[in-house]
Amino acid sequence: MASSTLLLKNVRLLCTMDAAASHQVTGAEITDGGVFARDGIIEKIGKSRELPRHADTVIDLSGHIVIPGMVNTHHHLFQNLTRVVPAAQNAPLFGWLQTLYPIWRHLGPDHIYWSTALGLAELALSGCTTSSDHLYIYPNGSRLDDSLAAAKAIGMRFHGTRGSMSIGESQGGLPPDYLTESEAVILADCQRLVETHHDSGRYAMTRVALAPCSPFSVSMDLMRETAKMARSYGVGLHTHLAENSEDIDYSLASFGMRPGDYAEAVGWVGADVWHAHCVQLDAAEINLFARTGTGVAHCPCSNMRLASGIAPVRQMLDAGVKVGLGVDGSASNDSGHMLNEARQAMLLQRVMQGGDAMSARESLAVATRGGAAVLGRDDIGVLAPGYAADIVAFDCRGIDFAGAAWDPLAALVFCGPGKAAYTIINGRVVVANGKLQTMDTGALLQNHQMMTTDLMQKSGFSG
Repeated sequence: MASSTLLLKNVRLLCTMDAAASHQVTGAEITDGGVFARDGIIEKIGKSRELPRHADTVIDLSGHIVIPGMVNTHHHLFQNLTRVVPAAQNAPLFGWLQTLYPIWRHLGPDHIYWSTALGLAELALSGCTTSSDHLYIYPNGSRLDDSLAAAKAIGMRFHGTRGSMSIGESQGGLPPDYLTESEAVILADCQRLVETHHDSGRYAMTRVALAPCSPFSVSMDLMRETAKMARSYGVGLHTHLAENSEDIDYSLASFGMRPGDYAEAVGWVGADVWHAHCVQLDAAEINLFARTGTGVAHCPCSNMRLASGIAPVRQMLDAGVKVGLGVDGSASNDSGHMLNEARQAMLLQRVMQGGDAMSARESLAVATRGGAAVLGRDDIGVLAPGYAADIVAFDCRGIDFAGAAWDPLAALVFCGPGKAAYTIINGRVVVANGKLQTMDTGALLQNHQMMTTDLMQKSGFSG
């Protein structure tokens, strides 16, 4: 089969995020730069004049800033069907969940497919090229396969995680019993999904991880058994941890230990594990994560929306913890904009610790290279030969960036946030001139609205 080549040229400023290339956290920053890729893999980075003059696809990026595609390390894509539900707008985590569980019980395969497709389109338009998703409820025949199919249709590099809940209200858990599954069923489906869909190869577009929902919705036995299974197959492990003060109180009351000790007790620390939120980690827990190579998905907007607090990201980074960004569910954000997450991550650390607590460049590094490390990937998050051609470009010639010529790269975080002009995933143009190329947006919105309307009707919403 003939190879396919891609040339990006005349880039105003190209940021590689290859930290080894310089002393800057962002690696090389190249003016009048470009990228040449073949079959979805980068072959050459440099000045435009140094690159081949011809390719199958040539894109002139004059006036654009180019960075590696951003990596979303935590999401619940199904939740974009239930944005701004009135009764959940002002509730903290536990009350918010208890409001939404009765609505989510009506989800089915079509709801999962179209919510995933829309959420990934939203991410692609914000400059995201790789996303994980934590799907932890499976009512009415829903399967993770529905999400995987939607990701393939959009063209997103995707880490689907098989979530689970097994301890309902009747057993002291938070979720209603009707949204739980037996642990035998959960483990059997985990095995099926890994054996059917997981691709462990370099440049994989689809990977599967195992993800019991939280300490307050599964047993310690399920946590241990899931870890054993994941490690037998060499796949990742993901869950929520230390999200807010209620989370801490539950852990102390139910297990007699803090979340970090709990994670260690059930085998949930290590380079193959990443935990979402970690807002309430203390110094000992941060050191545990650093020592074991455990990753953190930082979700600043969701943490603010649910009043969970401000995660100690500065301390995590200084200790050597792997940190990436997550937009979290679109019912607790209520958006899926990766650049906005980078902006909020920077601002929150400044609120906590001063104006120099996190720079714009450092937040971009967390959004790209950091997220790749959290997901255990050494083939994305950086623009360099041998890495996947996952590339995003932002047009900096509009109103949002007016007056920002002093530092166009920092402007991506300080100004806006803007939408991506181009999003390229595995060498494929998924967004061009700010428009999705892989699915008809009108049809996508129509189908998504039908799914939302269906949930509203089944839930008896009369607003």
